[in-house]
Amino acid sequence: MALGKYSRVDGRRQPSSYCSTLTIVGFVALCLVGVWMMTSSSVVPVQNEELSSQEESKTEVKQEVPETQPRQFEDNPGDLPEDATKGDTNNNASTSQDEGNSDAQENQKSNEQVTENNTQENQEEQSGDKKDESIDASQTEDGNDRKIDTQSRDSKEEDGKSKLEDEETKPESGDGNSDGKEGTGDNSDALDSVKKSESGDNSGEAKEGDKANGQIEEKAEENQDQSVMDEKTDAQNNDKNTNEVFPDGNQAEILKEATSQAGSFPTQAAESKKEKEAQQSSGSKGGNANGYSWKVCNTTAGPDYIPCLDNLKAIMKLRSRKHYEHRERHCPEEAPTCLVPLPKGYRKPVEWPTSREKIWYYNVPHTLLAEVKGHQNWVKVSGEYLSFPGGGTQFKHGALHYIDTTQEALPDIAWGKRTRVILDVGCGVASFGGYLFDRGVLTMSFAPKDEHEAQVQFALERGIPAISAVMGSQRLPFPGRVFDLVHCARCRVPWHEEGGKLLLELNRVLRPGGYFVWSATPVYRKDAESVGIWKAMSALTEKMCWKLVVINNDTVDETSSAIFLKPTSNECYEKRPANEPPMCKESDDPNAAWSVPLEACLHKVPVDASERGSNWPELWPVRAEKPPYWLQNSPVGVYGKAAPEDFTADYEHWKRVVSKSYLKGMGINWSAVRNVMDMRAIYGGFAAALKDLNVWVMNVVSVESADTLPIIYERGLFGIYHDWCESFSTYPRTYDLLHADHIFSKVKKRCNIVTVFAEVDRILRPEGKLIVRDDVETINEVENMAKSLQWEVRMTFSKNNEGLLCVEKSMWRPTEVEKVESAFI
Repeated sequence: MALGKYSRVDGRRQPSSYCSTLTIVGFVALCLVGVWMMTSSSVVPVQNEELSSQEESKTEVKQEVPETQPRQFEDNPGDLPEDATKGDTNNNASTSQDEGNSDAQENQKSNEQVTENNTQENQEEQSGDKKDESIDASQTEDGNDRKIDTQSRDSKEEDGKSKLEDEETKPESGDGNSDGKEGTGDNSDALDSVKKSESGDNSGEAKEGDKANGQIEEKAEENQDQSVMDEKTDAQNNDKNTNEVFPDGNQAEILKEATSQAGSFPTQAAESKKEKEAQQSSGSKGGNANGYSWKVCNTTAGPDYIPCLDNLKAIMKLRSRKHYEHRERHCPEEAPTCLVPLPKGYRKPVEWPTSREKIWYYNVPHTLLAEVKGHQNWVKVSGEYLSFPGGGTQFKHGALHYIDTTQEALPDIAWGKRTRVILDVGCGVASFGGYLFDRGVLTMSFAPKDEHEAQVQFALERGIPAISAVMGSQRLPFPGRVFDLVHCARCRVPWHEEGGKLLLELNRVLRPGGYFVWSATPVYRKDAESVGIWKAMSALTEKMCWKLVVINNDTVDETSSAIFLKPTSNECYEKRPANEPPMCKESDDPNAAWSVPLEACLHKVPVDASERGSNWPELWPVRAEKPPYWLQNSPVGVYGKAAPEDFTADYEHWKRVVSKSYLKGMGINWSAVRNVMDMRAIYGGFAAALKDLNVWVMNVVSVESADTLPIIYERGLFGIYHDWCESFSTYPRTYDLLHADHIFSKVKKRCNIVTVFAEVDRILRPEGKLIVRDDVETINEVENMAKSLQWEVRMTFSKNNEGLLCVEKSMWRPTEVEKVESAFI
């Protein structure tokens, strides 16, 4: 039977017995209102078959909405379970039945006359009244601020259209509503409730002027909806059923970053400061700038400008370059606020995995390496592309062949299981690390910004992890004992010189029981120079107690590689006839790595079962999810719980956020995302939640935060120490997505937030995404800066003074130019 129009709207009534009906309905209304006021509980005047079926249909809608129109920006899945939405309603219904039973029976005929209209009203008012109730609830819930900004957009990615666009267009189609009203999906309700609250629309005031029969129907619907809203409010206070990005209750403990602390972990800044003071070394630099007047950087490096590596004035003042000091970081006294220009002809990068084989020439328009190393299959110029055959100096027949023959020579390496995180020294264009992805291995590749033009930039453009760094006078920015394997293929590093200082640095970062793979000409060539280096290297590794496990002779590539094993105990050190190289002092912290000078000494191997490094981590992928064995004795974590509980809570939190919000609710085409950076990683939970995607994540641990980077490595991920008041050691336009969880609000206490955002613009690719989670004040600052750069605001959301922002970088560059004095001689 077709339902009639809403009686309150068109005023239709039955022509017969009009006065009698009106009188009866009015009497029933007065009785029910009186009973409702006395009992202050929900009144359901009629419990008939039609109303029961209607309630069932409402429950079905709640269950179906999350499947067809999922809530956006949720940390927790779905709506409240059906049992949770029925409990209080049934109790209130039974109470009202006992108190108002006689009135309901006396006026049964009148109620039957309005049943048809009541059914239609409930269906049409289901969205309207629930919206009004949600507005009232949000206005009375601790004064919470809520802002949702979902803009429709034309996405350039084929698969990257936002689900927010779907949610906005679905209500316009009028699904399930014959007279064109909006649908009742949860997300559209939230959007409409915000619009109504901003415009002052209040349908509740209009209800008071309706006729008596309309009041009866409305009151029943209002009380039912209010009961559901009360139940939702109660459930939100219960941490089991939180439906917000920023949850209340216990789960908020891992989100309210103002309450975070160092816990039982020291900070890298404190570790490094203490170590440098012990070595009588000092000095640190920061940056400062202000204003939103953007200009293009005028530098010698042009589109490839790296502020801390292209500080030519500081480099010219160096007293020595013997230890490659000119390739190390020398940050300007004031961090730049200008924007690095785009290369002429720049276009959206080729997506992974095609990018491993070829990239656009104009994105990295350098041919020197192709000219010098082309015959060794490093890189070739192919029309509009630069192609990478997958070879290298030591593996001319391809990286995969080299990788497989290495494991054949030493099966214990077990790529992707026992060996998960490795360091590739002097990586070239990083083909070795690029093809290790096929074996489940993460490779931290690095090389200096030197005469081998743009080798690290090539790697990053290809979608392979890499940083610009050099083994010179300072420690690498990694904690001690974290890499499962260290690799060097023709990296031209003089390992045997100066007491083996550089090789001892590799010993610091190599995990006990880890391997060093040295693929170099001294291993197999017989000329005088090669033989001399091999003898010196053999003597040094023997004194370091490294065991030569195997020499892999590759008859195809006509090369060889020597594989050494680091000891797992101190027995060999104690039996050495001479203390050479010397053992490090007990006070020497192997984890101190931020601007700490190198020392030629050996750190002891941890042997206590509770110490990190005394045992090998779990095999991958178990190690990604299981708290490290040595974390058991840490009393307090970053969020105030016992460290293993902190670890688990952090991982569960990020799994919810990634699956319910980031992957579904932001319109990000994740198939086009490859290079990701977590600017404030903590335990690496965000990266772990993305482990099944075809992406890699650079986890950055601030030197001013708790030193949790060893935990990140322990779970089979990697990262680096950094101070965000300085420039990051990477080329411009190298990351597809940056994740900033409460980093801007923390950094702006020490330096100008504008310099940090200028750095974000430098390292983020055009059309790349920035996700920011922070307090509302900081979110507004970041959003304003993004808009001033003509970035597209994809989404904003705020509640309880916490906010979430997603923006997309544009191709826009200003016309005004600013000369960076430090970048000129």
